[in-house]
Amino acid sequence: MDREVVLIFDIGKTNKKILLFDRTLGIKEEKETVFEETVDDDGFACDDIERLEQWILETCGQYMDDPRYRVRGINFTTYGATLVYLDAAGNRLTPVYNYLKPMPEGVVEPIYREYGGQHEFCRKTASPALGMLNSGFQALWLKKTKPEFFEKVRTILHFPQYLSYLLTGEIASEHTSIGCHTALWDFDEMTYHPWTERLGNRLPEPGPVGRVNPSTVFDRTIPVGVGIHDSSSSLVPYFMSSDEEFVLASTGTWCISMNPFNHTPLTSDQLSQDCLAYLSIQQNPVKSSRLFLGHIHDENVKHLSEAFDVAADAYKNVSLDHDLIRKIRDRAAGKRIFFAESVPEETIDRSVDLSLFENFEETYHQLIADLTDLAARSIRLILDGEDCTKNGEDRTRNLYVTGGFSKNPIFVKLLAGKFPHKKVYTSEIANATSLGAALVIWKAVDPDFTPAIDLGLKQCEP
Repeated sequence: MDREVVLIFDIGKTNKKILLFDRTLGIKEEKETVFEETVDDDGFACDDIERLEQWILETCGQYMDDPRYRVRGINFTTYGATLVYLDAAGNRLTPVYNYLKPMPEGVVEPIYREYGGQHEFCRKTASPALGMLNSGFQALWLKKTKPEFFEKVRTILHFPQYLSYLLTGEIASEHTSIGCHTALWDFDEMTYHPWTERLGNRLPEPGPVGRVNPSTVFDRTIPVGVGIHDSSSSLVPYFMSSDEEFVLASTGTWCISMNPFNHTPLTSDQLSQDCLAYLSIQQNPVKSSRLFLGHIHDENVKHLSEAFDVAADAYKNVSLDHDLIRKIRDRAAGKRIFFAESVPEETIDRSVDLSLFENFEETYHQLIADLTDLAARSIRLILDGEDCTKNGEDRTRNLYVTGGFSKNPIFVKLLAGKFPHKKVYTSEIANATSLGAALVIWKAVDPDFTPAIDLGLKQCEP
């Protein structure tokens, strides 16, 4: 029993990881690699899919033959906004096109016009207009710009399902990959949007994320999951271990705040403020907002470090100072000093009179206070709706903060103060995305699997 593991492939845009999780969710092995990018048929940078395919097959074979382990299941979690096209024989037809590839004018505009204009279409599909990041429009782009390829396409798969297909030969789709700003899903009707009919019968009907298929490329049969989108995968540990409803704020370069319990339709106003929706493993909408938090922080810290003639990483040594917090609160009187109106287009707020502050430490406290205010506003965007209240009170009582800013004591204290009626926790889970995929496949191969998940919670005092 102690040899039993599941093998997880966690495929990021830059880093590709493999992890072996045992039945206690301990990591028996973890390896990370980076592949050099190649170029697609237009000369644009893209993932080297042939190298990735080879690496996956070689890795599976290695661990299947490793006497230290008994692999009980395999699953994939990958970045989104990526499609793979198969021909009638089930062979991949094209490179894996990069979602950063520019979208030519004239491809998507007719769709917007036909279905009520851009704002209404984006609201209905919970997909801000993001060009190739709306992966459904990648298929439309292929049809319009490379008809010789598209005519041969019989099946369109999302990236996680294609990697699963490599091992099983089974066509599959699931909701987490469809529901991540793809412009494919009608969130009002909870089905494919009518525009997808022009892609023909090429999009598989979605099924449960916990579905498994037997592998066909090894000497023995191994259950293989259909894969899961990485953002939705990171929510799985919280779903499986939380008895109460919650909001998760995942911080880093982006602050992505997700509310799996607010199922009210996305509004045009929310969409204009950088909100969107995902689909959870339960096939329900996950209302989400985002803020370029880490990037804004880093750019302004660089500016302040130069202005005060301190080291670029001096902010890392700034400790929480309660006297400075009180001083900032008295000075600001509820208003921001940095980003008083909004974040400038160039990100750095050069309009602030730095003579207001005695030193770098005080200025950094003010910057974090104002970034916290922006983060709180972003979080509040996803807290509205009748289904988020019970007896007139917000029923989503727990706010979990993960990622880089969860380690910033100034940020977490001030954020807790912004939500006095909630329990605000920092949460530290190593490899949360991989862990989510592991939980899904363990549950699929062993329905009696009841893991003890440590979310690493620490409550924050305002």
